[in-house]
Amino acid sequence: MVDGLERELAGRAAVVRLDVMSGVGRMAAYTYGIRVVPSFLVFDGAGRVVLAKSGRASRGELLRAIVE
Repeated sequence: MVDGLERELAGRAAVVRLDVMSGVGRMAAYTYGIRVVPSFLVFDGAGRVVLAKSGRASRGELLRAIVE
């Protein structure tokens, strides 16, 4: 699903994947309170979190948060 979103949103939004076992991933998980994998964060253009979803997320749910 994430691969499809990445292709569909190319040029309009950046899709970034982090491994929570890496240093950067651990830091991001700590910063945003991530305790479940997978987790999804959607940021607006100002860097504010507009969606934080732990566990499975639907494609539609993510798309709505991204395009709004």
